[in-house]
Amino acid sequence: MLREDLKQEIDKLSEVELREIAEFVVALKQRTQTTPFWQRATPAERADDFQVWVKQLPQTGISLQNIAFDRGNIYE
Repeated sequence: MLREDLKQEIDKLSEVELREIAEFVVALKQRTQTTPFWQRATPAERADDFQVWVKQLPQTGISLQNIAFDRGNIYE
């Protein structure tokens, strides 16, 4: 497909489809990059990337009890 054809097709996509295309483009770019993201990114870019990663984790609401953080209980 030509560039203009792709642009026209992109204009027809839903927001969900656009996100998938964006993720695909990022993956393609990462495959062609020789330097890992964490080495070439600024601290702010790395922080943003980490926050995006954290947001995609499941939100279970389950946490450890306070007793689990007690140093003395580690060895029991």
